[in-house]
Amino acid sequence: MSGRGSSISHLTETEEQQKTRFQTELEFVQCLANPNYLNFLAQRGIFKEQNFINYLKYLQYWKEPKYAKYLKYPQCLHMLELLQYEHFRKELVNSQCAKFIDDQQLLSWQHYQRKRSTLLQEQAEKTQAAKETKEVKPPTTQAAT
Repeated sequence: MSGRGSSISHLTETEEQQKTRFQTELEFVQCLANPNYLNFLAQRGIFKEQNFINYLKYLQYWKEPKYAKYLKYPQCLHMLELLQYEHFRKELVNSQCAKFIDDQQLLSWQHYQRKRSTLLQEQAEKTQAAKETKEVKPPTTQAAT
């Protein structure tokens, strides 16, 4: 019985090991946002290995808000979702597929930045107009005494 208990405690991660696993998985999940990296993995047959496919399923916990808030590249979650499909994993062997995804990401970022700039400029103009309105005070009327 003591042997069994020691093996269970041996399987328990220390706080430092949990932190290292978290950082490693965070870095790997974010690498999935890079279509060229996905193409690299596909060309080496990594996506055909059942253990790796299971690992991709396991990594879906990153979609939960308490984990997703740590991601710098949220598009990696979309790629993680697509990697759940065998057809997508097979298509990634083709460099043209990776190039197309890369181009689409670039276009998306450019559109997002233009739209964000426009929204920020509109907000700044509204804020400035509100300040100017506050600064212009109507004349006060004095009651005749």
